[in-house]
Parts: sequence; C-alpha cells; structure tokens
Amino acid sequence: MMSDPIADLLTRIRNANIIFKDKVELPTSNLKEKIVSVLKKEGFIKGYNIIEKEQKKSLRVHLKYGDKGERIINHLERVSKPGRRVYVKKEKIPNLLGSLGVCILSTPKGIVTGKEARKLGVGGEILCYVW
Repeated sequence: MMSDPIADLLTRIRNANIIFKDKVELPTSNLKEKIVSVLKKEGFIKGYNIIEKEQKKSLRVHLKYGDKGERIINHLERVSKPGRRVYVKKEKIPNLLGSLGVCILSTPKGIVTGKEARKLGVGGEILCYVW
C-alpha cells in the first residue's frame, strides 16, 4: 500500500520529464485527476486521459515540451506530506517566482491554484509547487 499517492504522481511525472518521455501512466484517483487537470489548465502538460485495462483504471499524462525540446516543468515539489501537513490562510498563499510558478492547494472549494484560492477567498492545504 502506498502512503503518499500525490508524491508518487509527482515523482512519476518528474522522472518521465527528466528523460523526455511523451507520456506516463499511473494508478488513478479523483484527487490525482484533479491535480493533473490543474497542471493542464496552467499549461504544464498537454493533457491526460483515463484508460481502462482489465477492470483497472489508470491515468495517462501527456507531457509537454517547448518548441526547441526544452522542459516546461522545471520543478515539482511536494509540500504537505502525510507526516507533516502544511496549511495556509488566504492571506499567506505563496506567490511563486512572480506568478511564473503555481502552488496547488486543496481547499473547501476543491483543488485549485494559489491564484484561484485568493480569488475565491479561501486558504487550504498546500499540495505542491510547480514551475
């Protein structure tokens, strides 16, 4: 059994990104799907889809690279961990790299970016940083 599925998701994306793979497949969950949809919306990945093989669903993430083959994702960092949760109030949501980076939060209004959380006026648990 896996103790931190979000860390697993981020590690698989990070590892595939390092070797310039087009896609990466992993076990799916609603939370992972929401995190990946935020990555898509923010332009860090091309897209994703759910594949069903032998009654098992998996999440296929299509990675994105620049015109010259450069990486779009330079940094993926898990912030809140099962052993140490990190929560922020709406006033304290970090602004990464002058808004070039994205902080993904789990809030009462769902999984959103730091910018959206500020707009919605909610704080939450910081899941990860991406830039």
